[in-house]
Amino acid sequence: MNTSVVTPVPDTEPVVAALVDALGDAVVTDPDRMLAYRRDQSLLTPAGMPLALVRARDTDDVVATLTIAHRHGIPVVTRGAGTGLAGAANALDGGIVLSVEKMNAIVEIDTESRTATVQPGVINGDLAAAAAERGLWYVPDPGSRAVSTIGGNLATNAGGTCCAKYGVTADHVARIKAVLADGRIIHTGAVTRKNVAGLNLTQLLVGSEGTLAVIVEATVRLRAAATAAATVVASFPETAQAVAAVLAIREQAEPCLVELMDRTTIAAVNDMTHMGLDDTAGALLLVQCDGRDAAAEAQVCARACTAAGATEVYDTADPVEGEEFMAARRVALTALERCGSTLLDDLAVPVPRLPEMLAAIEAIAARHELLIGTFGHAADGNLHPTIVFDAADEVVAGRARQAFDEMVAECLALGGSISGEHGIGVLKQPYLETQVGTVERALMQRIKAAFDPSGILNPGRGI
Repeated sequence: MNTSVVTPVPDTEPVVAALVDALGDAVVTDPDRMLAYRRDQSLLTPAGMPLALVRARDTDDVVATLTIAHRHGIPVVTRGAGTGLAGAANALDGGIVLSVEKMNAIVEIDTESRTATVQPGVINGDLAAAAAERGLWYVPDPGSRAVSTIGGNLATNAGGTCCAKYGVTADHVARIKAVLADGRIIHTGAVTRKNVAGLNLTQLLVGSEGTLAVIVEATVRLRAAATAAATVVASFPETAQAVAAVLAIREQAEPCLVELMDRTTIAAVNDMTHMGLDDTAGALLLVQCDGRDAAAEAQVCARACTAAGATEVYDTADPVEGEEFMAARRVALTALERCGSTLLDDLAVPVPRLPEMLAAIEAIAARHELLIGTFGHAADGNLHPTIVFDAADEVVAGRARQAFDEMVAECLALGGSISGEHGIGVLKQPYLETQVGTVERALMQRIKAAFDPSGILNPGRGI
C-alpha cells in the first residue's frame, strides 16, 4: 500500500487573477519571460520559480501587489537591477518577484537644500550625472554605479571607493517613502540636517535587503562638487608593503579613496585592457585626494608610498589622467570574470589587520589550488577576494565554497565583518549569528516581525 504523504499545492489561480485584475500587463507569468528575473549576480545561491513577476510602474502598483500578497500569504522578493552579489533578490518558489526597475524617475533635484528625490529604479550613475550638471555631487559610488539602482544601493547600504572619507549610502539618506507588507505607506526621516524625533526608522530600512518594507522613493543628500582632485599610483613588490603605505597615509592625510589590487588582479586587468600596469608588482595602490589642497595632499601620500617600499610612484593633478588610472580599478571584477566563473567575497577587517587577512587569502588560495584575485577599499579595510574557478566542475566548485568559508572565518577571527557593502542575502546567512550574536539576531527578527507580521517580505534572507 502506498503510504506516501502528498503535500497539497496551494491554489494560486486566485492570486494571479487578482494581480492581473489590479495591474494588467504589469504582471508576467510566462516562465521564459521571468527567467531573467529569477536571480541576481551571485553564482552559488539557489533561485526558485516565482508564481508571477510584477513590473511596477508606480507606488500604486507596489501597494496593490503587497495588499494582494498579504491577503493570500504569498512571499514577495523586491528586485532592482539584479546586480546584487549575495542572492537577496533571488526568486522564491511560488512567490512574487516585484521589480521596481521601471520606477526610474528623478523626481526633483533641489539645489538650495542640496537634496535629490528619486524613485528606486534610478541608476546610481544617472543620479550622479544629473547632480553634476547642477554643480553638485552624489557621493555613494559602488563599483556597479553604471548599472545598479538607488533602491538596490539602499537595500544593501552599498559602499564604494569614497567610504573612508564620506561614508556609505546610509550617510547620505534624508527621507524614505516605503510600503509595508500589508500595503500601508510610511514616510521616515526628514530633510533637515538635525532630526532626533522618535526612533530612526530610516536607518533601519537602509540595509534591510527588502525584509522590512519596499522603498518606493528616497530623498538623498548631495554635496558641492569637489574643487579639484589629484591621483597617486604606486607599485609595491608585496601586498604587506602596500598596506604599510595605507597605514602611513592614514596618519598624514585624508584621501577620498585608497584602492588596492593584488598581483592576480593586476595581471587580469592588464590582460583585458592592455593598460601597461606594472606586471612585476605584488600590489598596486590607487590614491585620490580632493579639495583645495588635493595636489599637496597627494604628494604627501606619494612620499608615504615611497617610504613604505614602493618601486614606482606617479602622481598627477590632471583629472582626465586620474580617471584613466581609476578605470583600472573599476574593471577589476570584469577582468577576473574573463578568467572563469567567480565567487566574490566582501570582507571588512580593521585596517591594521589587513596584512593578516591578505596573507590568509594567499594561503587559502594555495591550499585549495585556486586562483583568487583580491582588490578593494584599503582605506576602510573592505576587501573583495574573488575566487576564479570552473563552475561546471563539482569538485572545483566545492573547493571554491570551502575557500570562501575559510576566508569568512578568518575575517571573523580578526574582528572583522562578514559584509562591508554587499549584504547578507542567502550567501552569508550561515555566518550571521556568529558575528552578531544569538540574542542580537533574535532581536533583529523581532524588529522584522513588527514591520512584517506575516513574514512575506523576502523571507529567509538578510536576517
